[in-house]
Amino acid sequence: MTKMTDHSRVIDGLTGPVERVALQFLAARTPAWISPDVLTVIGVLGAALTGVGYCLTNLHTGFLWLASLGLAVNWFGDSLDGTLARYRHIERPRYGFFVDHTADAVSLVLIMLGFGLSPFVEFEIVLMMCIGYLLLTLIVCIRAFLEGVFQITFGKLGPTEARCVLVLANTGIFFGGNPIVRLPFVTTTLIDLLSVCITTWLLAAFGVASVQQAKRLAKDPD
Repeated sequence: MTKMTDHSRVIDGLTGPVERVALQFLAARTPAWISPDVLTVIGVLGAALTGVGYCLTNLHTGFLWLASLGLAVNWFGDSLDGTLARYRHIERPRYGFFVDHTADAVSLVLIMLGFGLSPFVEFEIVLMMCIGYLLLTLIVCIRAFLEGVFQITFGKLGPTEARCVLVLANTGIFFGGNPIVRLPFVTTTLIDLLSVCITTWLLAAFGVASVQQAKRLAKDPD
């Protein structure tokens, strides 16, 4: 087992190089009255705004822009809180780990519930997507606890990339709609098909990560 202060962070997503520069820039210019805890709350509120925006698309597709705005606010709060704590040298590793992952879980549920209640995707598919994401989060927490490795990206994809995909999907739906896709054995919509593909990737990533973790532990004499 490792202490939280001994953890190494593995964040190698596609947006990582640009994101790290942006977060350092924002941390250096964040007003003193804004604490990491305030940013965590802002992140959850952004997720709630996204969920509300998706629900309101039952009235008008223009609310997709509100959902995208919520995703941007969620990224700002969720990604900057830890960076700000490290920039100001006020880290509380155990507290931060708990609060960050709890807030992430709440944010995920808020976003996915709203997405599932929108008219663009089947609710059951969104539930499976949510389960896949939470399973990957479980692996992240287990590995951090056992090995001191905090890895939040898999196959160059992580939370920031997921938000980008949702924003692109929102933009595509607004301008192009949600076209019907006819496959050999099923007729579905484009967003349902993409959601199934993402869910499959999440479950596959969980399976691969679980097997890799088990193999590493099997070689450890404890």
